[in-house]
Amino acid sequence: MRPGGQPNMQQIMKQAQKMQQQVAQAQAELAEAELTGTAGNGLVTAVITGLGEFKSVKIDPKVVDPEDLETLEDLVLAAIHNAAEAQRELAEQKMGPATGGFNLPGF
Repeated sequence: MRPGGQPNMQQIMKQAQKMQQQVAQAQAELAEAELTGTAGNGLVTAVITGLGEFKSVKIDPKVVDPEDLETLEDLVLAAIHNAAEAQRELAEQKMGPATGGFNLPGF
């Protein structure tokens, strides 16, 4: 702080630029990351990027029963939820240090 209690604008700009670089790096790492959620002991898997883009869903034919589609639907949903939770945790881990604990929308 400068005399009179006023913050140094140049210092604030440097800190903002550093934070912006850290956020960009964290976003790049998240974009490259792929996380897998599973359900039914691996019979259903969902793959998502660290930015939340779903890449694929795989279903083992063993779990497909035309008489019981509800179970299959539940397993797919559970795998998606599992992958989304892993994505949220990774985003918090990567973005937390970059944003100094500030919550940025979308992360």
